[in-house]
Amino acid sequence: MSAKLTVVRSGALTTVQDSGRRGHAHLGVPRSGALDAPAMHLANRLLGNDPGAAVLETTLTGCALRPDRAVTVVVGGAPCPVTVDGRPVAWGAPVRVPAGAVLDAGTATAGVRSYVAVAGGIAVEPVLGSRATDLLSGLGPAPLRDGDVLPLGAPARWTALPAAAPWPAPPTQLVLPLRLGPRADWFTAAALRTLTSATYRVSPHSNRIGLRTEGPPLERRLTDELPSEGMVLGAVQVPWDGRPVVFLHDHPTTGGYPVIGVVADAALASAAQAAVATPVRFTLG
Repeated sequence: MSAKLTVVRSGALTTVQDSGRRGHAHLGVPRSGALDAPAMHLANRLLGNDPGAAVLETTLTGCALRPDRAVTVVVGGAPCPVTVDGRPVAWGAPVRVPAGAVLDAGTATAGVRSYVAVAGGIAVEPVLGSRATDLLSGLGPAPLRDGDVLPLGAPARWTALPAAAPWPAPPTQLVLPLRLGPRADWFTAAALRTLTSATYRVSPHSNRIGLRTEGPPLERRLTDELPSEGMVLGAVQVPWDGRPVVFLHDHPTTGGYPVIGVVADAALASAAQAAVATPVRFTLG
């Protein structure tokens, strides 16, 4: 019988995430998956898991868990205090949690999303090949609630815990390289200059669907209605208020607002850790 985790404190928003559901956009299913994939991969590697094994992604306030048997855990991503039965333990390194003890990943001291990886991975039932929670479509397990019980997979056979690895710091300024198009021609030349010269800030209305920004609005040259068209990860959509929205992993697969450009996938992990009011700059590249 597999080990299990009981959720003692679910926090503001804690979800199960892995590498996501690729290849289903034609069915209206977005990719989903961990917003900070490098953090998920590193936490899993420190445990001997497959890099894409399912983990828990917390938001700002962390979570607390109780295993029914001894497990090894890594808490990484956004830095936060970590305790086992109230005793401080290492963040960003493997920690042994005895059966019945409570692992608490506390409130992030920087960044937004911490990742709790457990040896063997979170073994909830996959949907369309992924265990990820998708907040937009509702696929995958629901966001965690107090009292939920999560099954764990079998840990890898190994004897020595690896040392802690260097973790990238959450951004104090978010720089997003942008490739213009496909609807950049719907905006004025002044709007394009504004986009790549102004400083925006992360809006408190950001979520797993998109990073919303606050700053100068972008003026449209064309004011026609745009028929819905396909959306990709990293698309920068501009709704009627003129403030850019960067689509993240739970984004819709179609949309009717013009996309002024697309941010490269590699920059989106930093976007996942950009706290409210973090300065945002878009650069061409």
